[in-house]
Amino acid sequence: QVQLVESGGALVQAGESLRLSCAASGSFFSINVMGWYRQAPGKQREFVANILAGGSTHYVDAVKGRFTISRDNNKSTVYLQMNSLKPEDTAVYYCMIVVGDKGPYWGQGTQVTVSS
Repeated sequence: QVQLVESGGALVQAGESLRLSCAASGSFFSINVMGWYRQAPGKQREFVANILAGGSTHYVDAVKGRFTISRDNNKSTVYLQMNSLKPEDTAVYYCMIVVGDKGPYWGQGTQVTVSS
């Protein structure tokens, strides 16, 4: 069984920064994909960023240049550094992992609120 525990969400003002963390635990050998999604009120969950086992990263256009995803394989943890936050970044952020051919597995979500 795989468990994901997220942390780092908060209420911040526009222009400030936050770093989200997501630690995975359970029975697995390696994690293929680690990523972040978000869901704003009244909207569908959307892709934000992911990082593959080899280190390549992908971002949605809206966060390119402001957000950076990284991972620590020794800790089975993925991070999302969010800079220059905007009110439109307000959402519940969910981490996701794919382990082998199983998944995705989802975290419980962490709230990020950006005030103008």
